[in-house]
Amino acid sequence: MLINCVAYQDGKKLADIPVEDISEYVEKPETFVWVALRDALPEELAKMQEEFGLHELAVEDASRGHQRPKIEEYGDSLFVVVKTIECHEGEVAVGEVDIFVGQNYVLSSRDGQSQQGFLGVRARAEKEPHMLRLGPAFVLYALMDAVVDRYFPVLDMLETELEKIEEMIFTQGRQRDNIQRLYELKGKVTLVRHVVSPLMEAVGRLHGGRVPSMCQDTQEYFRDVHDHLHRISSSLDGIRDTIATAMQVNLSMVAIEESEVNKRLAAWAAIFAIVTAFAGLWGMNFKYMPELDWKYGYPMAVGVMVAVCLYLHRRFKKSGWL
Repeated sequence: MLINCVAYQDGKKLADIPVEDISEYVEKPETFVWVALRDALPEELAKMQEEFGLHELAVEDASRGHQRPKIEEYGDSLFVVVKTIECHEGEVAVGEVDIFVGQNYVLSSRDGQSQQGFLGVRARAEKEPHMLRLGPAFVLYALMDAVVDRYFPVLDMLETELEKIEEMIFTQGRQRDNIQRLYELKGKVTLVRHVVSPLMEAVGRLHGGRVPSMCQDTQEYFRDVHDHLHRISSSLDGIRDTIATAMQVNLSMVAIEESEVNKRLAAWAAIFAIVTAFAGLWGMNFKYMPELDWKYGYPMAVGVMVAVCLYLHRRFKKSGWL
């Protein structure tokens, strides 16, 4: 679905144009066309390929979707894949944005998983004609910067969720639930890391050393995007390490709790073992046992067993076993 199709000249908006007129505007000097699509159909991509002269392999990747974040060069043009990350009720949703960049055009296509569009990016770019004058390379930077900036709220959500779990680690009876939540959080962190790491590697190719010719004047902007990604990656490493530590502490708490239960069971077993020993001794029913013929033999036996049990209970209680 076509969102908008706009022509720019010398950093200023010329007009919203129909798709059929794209080839006319890209021939004008100091002019480029910026097209935005959502859930692009094969016919729409084929039309854009005809108007812009897109490389067939790049169009094929965009049609298939589910690409790894990457930047590929096709002559004087670039094909860029970035992943969007959004939070919906505590769940992480990953979308995809495919960007075609040439000397006189920018084409972006996002899938339905990406709920947030880029109308705000276009509006901000149009308010900075001195930056928009840099051409399609600046538009590519603006789109990538907007995508990366949307990673930070997801990072904050992950850190907040981790803090809540940490507060519950020492709550008795919640250890097993905490382990499950930690594993779920670890899965979310891994998902975000699979988005950030390859993109950081790809953006590193747009500044310093050999960079595409169209990005020569915008290297410092892509360096800024790379720095943001590096910061996010470092935070993800910190969260992952904290999760591993929390798991170890949580498992230790489970072991301590089980040890406490075993101590209580052992203490009660010892108490009942004494009762069983006395009952077994006096229950042998030998003929010559003075206690059996004594008037107070039974009360004495019960009293001895109760006294010994109370003594053991007191000792176990004092030592913390009960």
